[in-house]
This record gives sequence, structure tokens and C-alpha cells, in this order.
Amino acid sequence: MKRRRVLHGNKEPLAVGLALGGGAVLGAAHVGVLRALEELDISVAALSGTSIGSFIASLRAFGMEWREIEAVALDLDWFDLTGLTLSQFGLLSNRKFGDVVRDLLGNRMIEEAPIPLSIVATDIGSGEKVVLEKGDVAGAVMASTCIPGIFRPVEIGGRLLVDGVLIENVPLSPLVSRGARPLVCVDIMGAHAFERPDSIVGLLLNAFYCTLKTATRLQTEAADLVIVPRLDGFSLIDTGQVPELVRAGYRDALSALRVFMKNGPTAEAEK
Repeated sequence: MKRRRVLHGNKEPLAVGLALGGGAVLGAAHVGVLRALEELDISVAALSGTSIGSFIASLRAFGMEWREIEAVALDLDWFDLTGLTLSQFGLLSNRKFGDVVRDLLGNRMIEEAPIPLSIVATDIGSGEKVVLEKGDVAGAVMASTCIPGIFRPVEIGGRLLVDGVLIENVPLSPLVSRGARPLVCVDIMGAHAFERPDSIVGLLLNAFYCTLKTATRLQTEAADLVIVPRLDGFSLIDTGQVPELVRAGYRDALSALRVFMKNGPTAEAEK
């Protein structure tokens, strides 16, 4: 069956700027969003990502389709991506995360991505946002996914970098700077309900993410569409949920995008 081409305004197929937010294993929902975009024949003109969103955004920016990324997500294990390290700055190293990116993409530079890509991290020495749009993709993803207190910071260009969620969990600002429109962002923490942690990693993740909701809502005001998948009941660290997370992201993104295409830009599309 021939796929319908989505027309917008000037009768050209719609292309969007897409920002993917952080949220540990909940990031598998981003894969479902990519599926919904593909089924609606909506292309992505520019990508930005923070934390796990930077990982998914990087794979998509270098040409991987949602089914390929889903296969990667199903094969990942949160704790397989960590290793104990003797460091005063963190319990674990996420160096293996960088190795996974290199295995999938090779030794690629951000500026080589066919889809313009921005990766957001935080300079933990100055508290400044760092938008990485040049340099090693794997190193940038490692920095953006480096949860402080759990992972050892990543040094790039003399800066000590950690997870971008501290500054901009759903990274719209790089897309605004690029002039991308319309802007679609995915806030996977927006409807997440926290649960009692049963490990030190779970405790630290809860503490880390529970302070972000209000700031994220303010940061996403510039978006034409905010997709907030219903992810209450899902764990931040249980990778056994990946198939269900992908389905949840797909379900809610498809619904939100259909309304968006029918009605035009809205402040938010939250189930």
C-alpha cells in the first residue's frame, strides 16, 4: 500500500525539528515516536538530544531507521553499559556506552551527520550548558548521558561534562538557534510517576529526575508540539520494559501527531 504523503501549508511534505529528552530507560519510548513519524511520512530536518535522547538522536541522525534502533534498544542492558571505576567523581563509568555508539556508527563526527545534530551536556565546573555540534559523536553521547554521582564526568575540550538534563532536559534551544520549524519535542518524564527505589542507582535516578518537571515545562514553551507519552508505572532502569515503552511512545505520538496535522501548532499534546 502506498504511504500517504503529509502536506503542510505550502503543500510540501512536512519536515520538523525534533528534540528528544532524557529519562534513562524510558528513552526507549523515543523509538516509538520515530515509528509514528515514519508512518505519517513526516521527515526530520534537524535533531537534538539530551541524555538517552542524545543516543537515540545520534543513531537517527546518521541514518538508522526506527526498526534498527529498536533492535539496538532491545539488546542493551543498563548495567552492561557501566563499569566500576576508582574515581572521586562517580561510582561508575559509561565508557561502554561510547563503545556501543562507535560499534554502530564508527568513528564519526557530529558535523558529518546527514541530519543536523545537536547534543546537550552540562559543564559541571561552570554550570553552563554545552551544545555539542562538532567533534566525536561517541564522546558527546557519553558526556550527555553522564548522570552525576553515578557516572564519571567526560572531559571534552578542557571542560568536565555531565548529563545535559541539569540544564535542558528537552533540548529545544539548539533547534531554535538553527531556525528549525515546526518544533516537535518529546518529554518522556512529563507524565512519569516515580516509584519506591530498590537500589542505590534507582534512588539516585529518582533524586536526579524528580526536580526537572517544572523546569522542563518552562523550557518546552517554544515548541509547536510537545509529546508527553504516558509512562507512569514504568521503571527508569528496568530494560525488560523496552518493548512496552516503544509501544507506549508510538501510541501516544501517533495520536498527538494526527491531532497536530489536523489542527496545526498547539501548545501541548498530552494524553
